[in-house]
Amino acid sequence: MNTTNDNGNHDEPDQVKKHWSEFQEAGTLLGFRFMLVVYRLFGRWVFTLVLYPVMVYFALLRPQSRRSSLAFLNTHRAFNPEYWKATPGILDVIKHFMQFGHSVLDKLLAWSVPIDREAFDVPDQAAVDDFHQDPRGHLIIGSHLGNLEFCRGYMSRYHDRTINILVYDKHAANFVEMMRRINPQSRLYIYQVDSLGIGTILELKEKIENGEWLFIAGDRVPLSGYFRTTKVSFLGKTAWLPIGPYLLAKSLGCPVKMIFAFRMGKKIRLEIETLSEKIELSRSDREGEINSLAQRFASELEDRCARVPFQWFNFYDFWSDVHSPKHKHPKLNKESVAS
Repeated sequence: MNTTNDNGNHDEPDQVKKHWSEFQEAGTLLGFRFMLVVYRLFGRWVFTLVLYPVMVYFALLRPQSRRSSLAFLNTHRAFNPEYWKATPGILDVIKHFMQFGHSVLDKLLAWSVPIDREAFDVPDQAAVDDFHQDPRGHLIIGSHLGNLEFCRGYMSRYHDRTINILVYDKHAANFVEMMRRINPQSRLYIYQVDSLGIGTILELKEKIENGEWLFIAGDRVPLSGYFRTTKVSFLGKTAWLPIGPYLLAKSLGCPVKMIFAFRMGKKIRLEIETLSEKIELSRSDREGEINSLAQRFASELEDRCARVPFQWFNFYDFWSDVHSPKHKHPKLNKESVAS
């Protein structure tokens, strides 16, 4: 497993030294409420008109997000040139931001209105049915692609299952509070974690044994730093992904699924993939096995991003040109299952 460290020896690239969590994500309770009011009074067409100047504002005044969006879109163009008619520019960045704004609205609606099954395109209905009917608890690895919250709302509304979401971003508090106010009966529970120690793992293991679901993101560098990551190939370039989901899965001893939910036309496409029925790591090649799991997730995410690039909402520097690091990460143990 190739890793970096954060001990001041400059193994991390300059462009990613500032952690994504330091860039506060836009959104306040007042803003979320305003979005819902506009949509409910006037519909999505007027909502789009109101959203456009807001996204132009952010594109102009948030240079970090603007540069990161453009870097991602250009990376996608190099990986999948047939998708593009011209080199991505500022209008494409605004389009990217606009789709993010619509995804936030969809997340709010997911917990506030009944969800019609016809809103979903499910290519493998048997896999979804088997997942819903499985009484076991699952660890579900998601991403910042599309609208996973919409999928959570769909699942919780039609299936009496408690959903636990592990989040690392302290700025998500506004959105979480809005979800709770919209639907107090949603059976949605949030865990704010900087790292997962033995106490938290035991609590989560109990939830798994009760048949609950745990959602965790697999596409963001953990708050604990780059030494808790593994190097993968993503859209033809080197990227770092967190090792936490796979260490947590080993500790929980539960099935692991990958879920992707993204808009295709007027419908939400729901895809479920099995990563492992039970993750077991050997002593001889522990790091290599974790890397293989992370690369599998990266490849699945890459496949979806190739299809809908404007729906991947990681607005921070994701790649770098750094090669093998000079320092190894600390020895992995149960106390170091970092987010």
